[in-house]
Parts: sequence; structure tokens; C-alpha cells
Amino acid sequence: MRSRPFSTAVLAAALLAAGSAHAQSYVRPDCQGVVPTPARYDTPEHERWYKRFWTGTCDHLTLCVPGGPNWNEIVGKLLVKGGPAERSALLPKACKLGQTIGLEWSREHNVRKITTADLKVFDTMLEATGDTLRGVDRVDAAARAKLGGK
Repeated sequence: MRSRPFSTAVLAAALLAAGSAHAQSYVRPDCQGVVPTPARYDTPEHERWYKRFWTGTCDHLTLCVPGGPNWNEIVGKLLVKGGPAERSALLPKACKLGQTIGLEWSREHNVRKITTADLKVFDTMLEATGDTLRGVDRVDAAARAKLGGK
């Protein structure tokens, strides 16, 4: 019996499933294939604050205020605002932006370069734009500037 060639589609599906298996369960499902699990966190508390960033859940964090906005909600609002025509371009950008901002914001106060005040500015920037993709790109540029151009 001859074996069939291994199709690219099967390989892609297998890789996506493998990546999703390691994704953070608190990241919205449609972002899990886009946002890889971070290589490392500075501390266990860093990871819990990162989870707070995505979900709004405090998980026994000191001085944490639960609720929104949180990045899962923001991505949902962006997708609605951008509409179906922009979804395929918008979703990966919004998910990756969440990881960039969230990993930095959730670090210790004395080392982080993105603060809660910055989150409010970023949210205002996203709300104010009539062009959702452009708004995400502007926030991405602002966040990267805060990180020193990373």
C-alpha cells in the first residue's frame, strides 16, 4: 500500500493545534492561535497580572481592581467596529498588540515601561479612530516607542 503525500493543509492544521494546546486558556479563543505562550514571566505574579490584563480577573493580586476594560473585551469591540471585511487583518494585529502591551504592563512597577495611564491613552486612541486598523497600528507604534522601539 502506498502512502499518500503529507499535505500542507494537514501540516498547518497539526501545527495550529499544537500551538493552541499550549496557549493560555484565558486568552480569547480566536487569539490563541496567534498569541504564543510567552517564553517566560519575570515572576509568578507577573503571569497573574498578565492574566488580569486579558480577563479582568484578579486571582488574589494585591491592589487589583477586577473588571474592564480587559484585552479580551477590547479585541471583541475592535472586531465589531472593524466589521467582517477587516476581521482577517484586524484579529492577528489586535491579538499580538495585546501580548506586546500586556506582557510589559504586567511587569513589576519599577521595571515596566507601559503603565496603567498608558493603557487608558491606548484605549482612548482605539476608541477615537474611525479607521480601526489604523488605530491598532497607531497604538502598536506608541507601545513600541514606550518599549524603546522593540
